[in-house]
Amino acid sequence: MFKIVSYRTSVVMTTKSGLITDSFKVVKKARKVTKKDKGPIAPSQDTVTETCQHEEQQKLQQFDLDWRFGPSTGISRLQRWERAKLHGLDPPEEIRDLLLQNQTDPEYNLSLWREYPL
Repeated sequence: MFKIVSYRTSVVMTTKSGLITDSFKVVKKARKVTKKDKGPIAPSQDTVTETCQHEEQQKLQQFDLDWRFGPSTGISRLQRWERAKLHGLDPPEEIRDLLLQNQTDPEYNLSLWREYPL
């Protein structure tokens, strides 16, 4: 019960001079450089330093969050480390070394809870 209808259409080919692209200038894009073209890239000194600082900050945050060494609000990280050592709580020496190397930097010296009121 299907009816097939055939329509005849004529296709008119235009000449090359009549194309729309003839009125625009052809601009070739520069080829993008891929990873294969670049070769291996060594990490820059800044990236290595940032990574090292991030790892150090993570260790200090873990020290701040570890309640075995007593409360950390209201005192510096070095004061907390010294207090924990005085009470025989055996705080990590690595934390003390980090704190002594960066005594003037508030990111290292002050605890994670420094912005909260007492």
